[in-house]
Amino acid sequence: MPVTIKTPEQIEKMRIAGRLAAEVLEMIAPHVKPGVTTEELDRLCHDHIVGVQKAIPANVGYKGFPKTVCTSVNHVICHGIPSPGKVLKDGDIVNIDVTVIKDGWHGDTSRMYYVGKPDVRAQRLCTVSYEAMMLGIEQVRPGATLGDIGHAIQKHVEAAGFSVVREYCGHGIGQIYHEDPQVLHYGHRGQGLRLEKGMTFTVEPMVNAGRPQTRLLPDGWTVVTRDHSLSAQWEHTITVTDDGFEILTPWPKAA
Repeated sequence: MPVTIKTPEQIEKMRIAGRLAAEVLEMIAPHVKPGVTTEELDRLCHDHIVGVQKAIPANVGYKGFPKTVCTSVNHVICHGIPSPGKVLKDGDIVNIDVTVIKDGWHGDTSRMYYVGKPDVRAQRLCTVSYEAMMLGIEQVRPGATLGDIGHAIQKHVEAAGFSVVREYCGHGIGQIYHEDPQVLHYGHRGQGLRLEKGMTFTVEPMVNAGRPQTRLLPDGWTVVTRDHSLSAQWEHTITVTDDGFEILTPWPKAA
């Protein structure tokens, strides 16, 4: 699949979808607290997207996924399925990942939340993974490479004593949810696809407190750390501009 270059008019449509996705993550923040089920969080996000934003939750039915958001708690790396049986407890960390479709265009973003007060190591993991995402995004400009992004992320994560998940990566996005290029969160400077103005893709490093190995649960979706260590992830959709990047999913309040 060739990498698609978006026009300014198309990027404006993605900007709208991206802002809606970011708004969902802001809306749900006060509800992430001990005693709440991930099913309830999913319902609130669904009702907001459909009822308030008049948009489409992209995940519902996508390759059979049953819910609006992914809720990945503690050692779940990604694609956690919201459930009435999963009750958040004090000290948990949770990633909520949402994609909104507006007028045919996708906005995809995720962020970490603290449930009550996690321990120092969990908080540090969340901080380092956020810093790594931003360091990766800051490499983006015309003429840079995907390897520049991956190298910046990997260097920061491993310097902190954590590890980068290899099996799951960022992706091109637009009218299609997942398109080329694949955006690896590890790599070498100067290698890989050279970036051009108008490319749109996600940067979404998954960072484990322990080893990078993963395991897919029998539900076919939920990915966990093989060693049961904690995992954290943040995600933005971005576009390459004339001289750098623009985040298309800016959170209303900076993380």
